[in-house]
This record gives sequence, structure tokens and C-alpha cells, in this order.
Amino acid sequence: MVRALEATGTREPVKLIDTPAGVRDAARVIVPGQGAFGDCAAALRPDAPLGAAVLQAITAGKPYLGICLGLQILFEDSEESSGHPGLGLYRGHVRRLPGDVVDQTGRRLKVPHIGWSPVAVRGNHPVLDIDQPWFYFVHSYQAIPDDESLLAAVAPFGEQPLTAAVGARQRRRRAVPSRKKPGRRIAPAARVHELVVLTRLSC
Repeated sequence: MVRALEATGTREPVKLIDTPAGVRDAARVIVPGQGAFGDCAAALRPDAPLGAAVLQAITAGKPYLGICLGLQILFEDSEESSGHPGLGLYRGHVRRLPGDVVDQTGRRLKVPHIGWSPVAVRGNHPVLDIDQPWFYFVHSYQAIPDDESLLAAVAPFGEQPLTAAVGARQRRRRAVPSRKKPGRRIAPAARVHELVVLTRLSC
């Protein structure tokens, strides 16, 4: 993640941090994630110092990018790990992708959903200000907000769109769980600077 951000050409430092003070001192925060929702929820509980710092940063308007679990943890809970509440910043739940979805040819779509997919952007957001957006997906779950206006982008999955990005209409509380397709224009470096990446979250 740090190398990817540095490759954008940003002149601002990118730091790995794992403390509440690091979150408070950051101008912008990225929370990536891999593994199970329950482990991530345990590390970022709202009543834990690190989770409280992340929640305070987001509610204060600090730009936030959540990737994979970094997006999912903003919701109330996940079917992947019952009994492990998320931060609850957004009302809604993380649901497993259905296993009975078929494409236009009748072929059943596999779960996990893996591969490049076009993305339909809803509204305006500087992170998604790109031509012909394609993103790479590797996931079995999607975050479904109760408020559909929070859907910043969707991707096709059979006849039903799945969540590709969630965010407030302002620049804060931004979350995108996928990567830019090679060979296409990426967002200017000025839009992804002064970043701090949380690490050692056991997720």
C-alpha cells in the first residue's frame, strides 16, 4: 500500500502507523484490510483507543479511505462474523454475495467475485473522476448501506449491482475496495497526499 501511494508521485510522506496518536496526527487516513471481519472489528472496536481514534477522525471530517475491511468496518455488522459489531458510522450491514446469481448467458457467477469489472459512478467524487473506470475485485462480501444515496459507485453482478464504493457527498468518509485497471489514467497525486496507513490491525 505504501509503495502504491508513493508511486502516484505524491510529495507528501506516507507513514505506517498503529497508534491512536498516529491517527490523530494524520492529515488523511487509509485503513486497508485482509482476513476476517471479526478480527478487524476486535482491533477497531469503538471503545478501544485505536477504533475510537479512527471514528473521531472520520466524524471530524478527516479524509478517509477504507479498502476491503476498511470499508466494511464502517457499518454495523457483517454476516461473516456474527457478534462482532463494526464502528457503526453508517447504518447498514455487510452481506455475503449470493451464490445463485447468473449472467446473461445463464452461467452462474462464482463467489468470491474475482476479476476486472466496469464501475458505474453515482454522483461526483474526486477519487472517481477518471475515464472509463474499471476496478479489480477480490471479495465475497459487500457493504449495503440503508441510505442508498451513500453509494458512490456500483459494479454489475448478474442483474443486481453490487457495492463498489461508499462515501458521503463531501470528500470525507471515502471508501473504495478495489484497484485501477492498468493502462488507464489514475487520479492526480495531489488527491492522495499526506496519508497515514494503519497497520498491525490483525485484519
